[in-house]
Amino acid sequence: MTNQTLILIQCRDAVGLVATISNTVANHNLNIVTMREYVDEAANRFYVRIVCAGKAEDSDRLTADLTVALPDGATVVVNPPQQKRLAILVTKEHHCLGDIIVRHFFNTLDAEVCCVVGNYDTLRGFTERFDIPFHYISHEGKSKEQFEIELAATIDGYQPDYLVLAKFMRILSPDFVGRYPGQIVNIHHSFLPAFVGANPYKQAHARGVKLIGATAHFVTDELDQGPIIAQDIKPVNHSFTVRDMVKAGKEVEKSVLTKALRMVIEDRVIITGNRTVVFE
Repeated sequence: MTNQTLILIQCRDAVGLVATISNTVANHNLNIVTMREYVDEAANRFYVRIVCAGKAEDSDRLTADLTVALPDGATVVVNPPQQKRLAILVTKEHHCLGDIIVRHFFNTLDAEVCCVVGNYDTLRGFTERFDIPFHYISHEGKSKEQFEIELAATIDGYQPDYLVLAKFMRILSPDFVGRYPGQIVNIHHSFLPAFVGANPYKQAHARGVKLIGATAHFVTDELDQGPIIAQDIKPVNHSFTVRDMVKAGKEVEKSVLTKALRMVIEDRVIITGNRTVVFE
C-alpha cells in the first residue's frame, strides 16, 4: 500500500455518512479506490475501510477533518503502520510457528517476525536457523507475576504491533493482557467449551465428533472468549484415529491462524465490543 492511503472509521450511524466521508476525502485530493462499509443496525454503529489512490499530504489534518465531520465519539485511523511487527509466543508445538516462519522467510507474510519467546527451549534451534531471535523464559519455580514481568520486559524491547500465541500454553493474567489491548492473537481448537482441559482430540474421538476446527481470536481477560477473527472446520469420520484427528486439527489451526494474521496485518479487522467486523 505504498502509494495509497488507508482509512479506518467506526462511529455512530447517521444519515449521509458515506457522502460526508467522500467529500472530506475529496477535499484532500484523494480518490477512493475501494470502500467497504457495514452498519450494525441493532447497535446503531457504522464501520468502514477505505483505500484511496495516492498518499495523503497531511494525514493528521485528514484525521482531524474526518473526526470533526463525523458524529461525536468517532474513531478515525489514517495510514496505520504498514509493516507490522510480530512477537511470537510458543511452548513446544511447532506447527503454527513453522508456518509463520516459513511465510516470513519467503516474504509472503507481509509482516516482520521480530522475535520468538518460549517458556521452553524446545523451538530455539528451529527459530535460529532463520536468524530470528529466540528468548527462553521459563515459568518454572516462578510466580505468574514474575514470569509475566520477564515476558513483558523481553517483548517490549522489540516494540511489536501484535503478540501471536502460536500454541503458547500459558494462561495470561488480566494485568498482562491489559498491557496489550487488542494486540494479542490466539489460536485454539474450537472444541472449547465442549471439550475443555487436557487431550481435547482424545475427548473428541471418544465422543465420535464429525467436525473438528479452530478459532483465532483476540485475547481478553475472559479465557478464550475474546473477539473472534477467523474460524474453520474440517470433516472427520469414524475411521479417524486420535492421531489422525490431531494431524487434521493442526492443519486447520495453521490455516485459521494464517487467515487471521493476514486480516490483522492488512488492517481488515475492527474490534467492536466483544465482536469483530472483518472486511475480507
